[in-house]
Amino acid sequence: MKPFHSNFRRHFATKYTAKITSTSPTGRSLAAEVTPPPPLPSDIRGYSLPRRDLICKATQILLSATNPRSTKQTTLPDPFSDLTEYLQSLSISLTPLEASEILKSLKNPTLAFKFFHFCPSHDPNFRHDSFTYNRLFLILSLSSSPLRFEQAESLLDDMERRGVRGSISTVNILIGFFGDLDRCVGLVKKWELRLNAYTYKCLLQAYLRLRDCNKAFDVYLDMLRRGYHLDIFGYNMLLDALAKDEKVDKAYKVFEDMKRRHCEPDTFTYTIMIRMTGKSGKTDESLALFQKMLEKGFTPNLIAYNTMIESLAKGRMADKAILLFTKMVENDCQPNEFTYSVLLNVLVAEGQLSKLDYIVEISKKYMNKQIYAYFVRTLSKLGHSSEAHRLFCNMWNVHDKGDKDAYMSMLESLCSSNKMTEAIDLLNRFHEKCITTDTIMYNTVFTALGRLKQVSHIHDLYEKMKREGPPPDIFTYNILISSYGRAGRVDSAVKIFEELENSNCNPDVISYNSLINCLGKNGDVDEAHMRFKEMQEKGLNPDVFTYSTLIECFGKTDKVEMACNLFDEMIAEGCSPNLVTYNILLDCLERSGRTAEAVDLYAKLKQQGLTPDSITYAVLERLQSGRHGKLRSRKQNPITGWVVSPL
Repeated sequence: MKPFHSNFRRHFATKYTAKITSTSPTGRSLAAEVTPPPPLPSDIRGYSLPRRDLICKATQILLSATNPRSTKQTTLPDPFSDLTEYLQSLSISLTPLEASEILKSLKNPTLAFKFFHFCPSHDPNFRHDSFTYNRLFLILSLSSSPLRFEQAESLLDDMERRGVRGSISTVNILIGFFGDLDRCVGLVKKWELRLNAYTYKCLLQAYLRLRDCNKAFDVYLDMLRRGYHLDIFGYNMLLDALAKDEKVDKAYKVFEDMKRRHCEPDTFTYTIMIRMTGKSGKTDESLALFQKMLEKGFTPNLIAYNTMIESLAKGRMADKAILLFTKMVENDCQPNEFTYSVLLNVLVAEGQLSKLDYIVEISKKYMNKQIYAYFVRTLSKLGHSSEAHRLFCNMWNVHDKGDKDAYMSMLESLCSSNKMTEAIDLLNRFHEKCITTDTIMYNTVFTALGRLKQVSHIHDLYEKMKREGPPPDIFTYNILISSYGRAGRVDSAVKIFEELENSNCNPDVISYNSLINCLGKNGDVDEAHMRFKEMQEKGLNPDVFTYSTLIECFGKTDKVEMACNLFDEMIAEGCSPNLVTYNILLDCLERSGRTAEAVDLYAKLKQQGLTPDSITYAVLERLQSGRHGKLRSRKQNPITGWVVSPL
């Protein structure tokens, strides 16, 4: 027997017993007779039990390489060489059960696969069984790696090559994440397994995730034939999918099966059925289901109330929807924005908007800024500015801080309703509710004032903006130039344009278009043309609106050659004329008696694939009748605003 030195220490995963047979005179060495270790421990059925100390040590070695705090990273870059050394020092081999337990602790798929392949390479007699494969499938199912499906496919092929027969647990794991459900079902037949209740539930859920309600329902029927049944969660999931897929008859069958098979429907079950019947227009059935839910002692939650109110609203039962809303508030179930939106829509549809005040009053404790803001925005968009303004005033009086979106909606509503005094007053009082006015708010008011030609208000508001901020932007300047031009205030428009040139903003195409339109509309054609040339010199490319505006400007002053030359230049510069441009020039040519050129221009219009409109045909009719040059009524151009032709 080889002597053991007393200063040599080594820790073993397996305990040994030995009998000392001799010692050296100095006592520094001894000889001992080692008793072989007992066989592996087993349970009462004779199955080997895993060695916990061995599992812990092997796991520790493998995880040390992935632990960022490990001090062994520099000395042990390959944990498998250390694991090999450890196992060889004990002269023992891992069992499949022990390998399975080690895999259980390895959450990293790469590390798990390396260990999986390490086991048979270290011990040629080692054979993986279904437990080790299941552990690896489970690790893949919890992984987010894009390769997990390919790895699972490879692992299944490996099982087939090695003749390893999986268990029903293998199938259950694969159904949970593997994309090929047909192969999963095929494995059941191949391995001669029997589906259990959990397998059916996994399979049903998998088909529902794939939105295949028909196959899910077939699985459900097969499950019933085998004597299995779902729990309440499974029933609700199937019922919800069938209802959303509008498979009403199948949903009713599942609902009746629930009640017959002693699986009591809960609040979610009734809510699903109420939504389905309401969506299909069966409001009375929805009410009956809601009443049944109450009789069963269930307390409706927010979703249940919303679903029932929505069903009543779809059935145009506004009074019953309000009554149910009243019960909802009495039961301290807080409505949300969806609740109010459904009620508002049905009141608008039924012409009962006056009842909105009652809804607001009874739910006053739940009316927050967001709800008020929703009402103001929606009513403003629907054109009910008076109701929006009344609710806005309520919000103003109740809340110290305002909602910017709601205030902006109210400002837009007042502007669209031409209530400019109220709009300007609101803009000036935003700061009272801790809302900072921005350029968009001012531009909204400027646009409305310009449309109404209220230039005195524009001037005062613009001066206030320059004094107190916010600073004007390019849109502000463009709106002001256009507004002054519309009101015939050419000097003011030119002054604003000059301020724009001296500001941090640079004039753009729209700025020049607005100024050219202003000058041309008020008869200063030469200045308009000069601004056109200036625009080009600054590197700005005139667009179809610029050319159309100037062509009409020349036509108004009977400068037909200039109009035609500008049209040709427009095409040469790659700016395609639209129907408005053609109509303007056609009218100009017809009015000046240049019939042949007008006919040629009409031919070009058709070649461009443009469809003539009523204005085009009116010009052509005058050409054919020879009435050109006579006095006729003139309409305002919808693009430029000039009264120069019957466009």
